[in-house]
Amino acid sequence: MTKSRHLRIVFMGTPDFAVESLRALISNNYNVVGVITAPDKPAGRGQKLRTSAVKAFALQHNLPVLQPTNLKDDEFIETLRSLNANLQVVVAFRMLPKVVWQMPAYGTFNLHASLLPQYRGAAPIHWAIINGETKTGATTFFIDEKIDTGAIIDSAELPIGKDETVGSLHDKLMHLGAQLVVDTVHLIEKDKVSTSIQPKLGALKTAYKLNRENCKIDWSQPLDEVYNKIRGLNPFPAAWCYLNNDEDEELMIKVFDVKKEKLDHNHASGTVVVSSSTLKIACRGGFIEILKIQLPGKRKMDTKSLLNGFQFSKNAKLL
Repeated sequence: MTKSRHLRIVFMGTPDFAVESLRALISNNYNVVGVITAPDKPAGRGQKLRTSAVKAFALQHNLPVLQPTNLKDDEFIETLRSLNANLQVVVAFRMLPKVVWQMPAYGTFNLHASLLPQYRGAAPIHWAIINGETKTGATTFFIDEKIDTGAIIDSAELPIGKDETVGSLHDKLMHLGAQLVVDTVHLIEKDKVSTSIQPKLGALKTAYKLNRENCKIDWSQPLDEVYNKIRGLNPFPAAWCYLNNDEDEELMIKVFDVKKEKLDHNHASGTVVVSSSTLKIACRGGFIEILKIQLPGKRKMDTKSLLNGFQFSKNAKLL
């Protein structure tokens, strides 16, 4: 019978995605001796300091919280060392210096929301949908010097629905990942880890950090590519484009819920086709029907509400 190791775990994470993994560790009675998360940041119109989702959860469960601005700071390193952790679990945090990830005796592992080695990087959930993948998953691996390249401990697959949005896939992977974290900790606890080196595949897809430019819709692309881009950014951070409603008016709009319609037509890409209750945009091979949209300075609204109060010009176009 294998003797269990007595684990002392430090958990590192910041957003809601990470909270579920921390919750799972606590629910399974693992000994979390400290939580590392991002510093509080000013947010909203009043610029009040806002704590991370992980910090809020940790404080509710009386867990010690550290919020270093510099992960190489001597004082932080000494405080971290004083926790006497022998395992560190990282979920949706930032890159760790070697002095941190090599500290615990049983290593530091990370949960990544893709089937590594595919979609290494900052936004794997978004890019899997944007690129039209039909499956994804989560992977745990021991951290090394590079980003998302360490030896794989365990993984789990998940199908991607043809109309899935990043919002729904995020939540599914959050729960799948939390279970994978617990399974991985259990393997380490029982000293039953058998790692595998990440395979060197010829065509690796990267989960680039999202920015303003790669979230912009290109209406000249084929129907499926436009559709995948919008749902891969819905609801966060949201796909956007410009609405040219007349010669002097160019509005930046965000597009959320959509449907696609395969249909031959003679409209130029980006042409706005409006009826009393629908808003359709022409692209190569069909139309994207916009169901939810956001105008500058306005709240997100459904198309019916928009059409009740907004007038599209005859030559309106999305750019």
